[in-house]
Amino acid sequence: MNAHSAHGYSAHGYFEHGYEAIYLSPHLDDVALSCGGQIFQQTQAGARLLIVTVMAGDPPAAVSGYARSLHERWAVEEATAARRAEDLAACRILGAEPLHWPIPDCIYRCHPLTGKPFYLSDDDLFGEAAAEEAGLAAELAERLAALPPHGRLVAPLAVGHHVDHQLVRQAAELACGPERLLYYEDYPYAQLPGKLAHVVGDGSGWQAEVVRLT
Repeated sequence: MNAHSAHGYSAHGYFEHGYEAIYLSPHLDDVALSCGGQIFQQTQAGARLLIVTVMAGDPPAAVSGYARSLHERWAVEEATAARRAEDLAACRILGAEPLHWPIPDCIYRCHPLTGKPFYLSDDDLFGEAAAEEAGLAAELAERLAALPPHGRLVAPLAVGHHVDHQLVRQAAELACGPERLLYYEDYPYAQLPGKLAHVVGDGSGWQAEVVRLT
């Protein structure tokens, strides 16, 4: 999987009582699907890695019709709990430590006063963040700043323009200097024609690293 950084790459240093790298997963599958191979190779070589799933919180008691339609598409009940269990199983296989934050997926987030959901369609999901969530990236950055000591921070490029991927990338850029911040290509969006180019353009200003898998 390619990773991109605007300012090169940091050395793979080990931090005592910390992590060689922390991977940021907007949802309970993004890092496992996008970076699973490279994580497995690193942990097999002795690296200590942490996968932080940012939007892993429980949904409200009542969810929108749009959220229910996604549950039907996924063919799973108690979707968040099921996905957390899947993620824990994936992390055991990959050899990485999991951390689940209590922030709900964007399809469950609502206005605190009116209770109206922020995102009610696929267009909303892959559009811009709701104006009422303007401060969420900064809140996430504060959480990131409190993480254990680590070397690299690996964030999604937000290929595909999913709202939660955008917010996690923004938070990482607020919390981490460019000398330690790397990006991964969000799967499966990076496989779709034109999606990666929409983010990185012609590639100038970016440095790509291909992680070869056994």
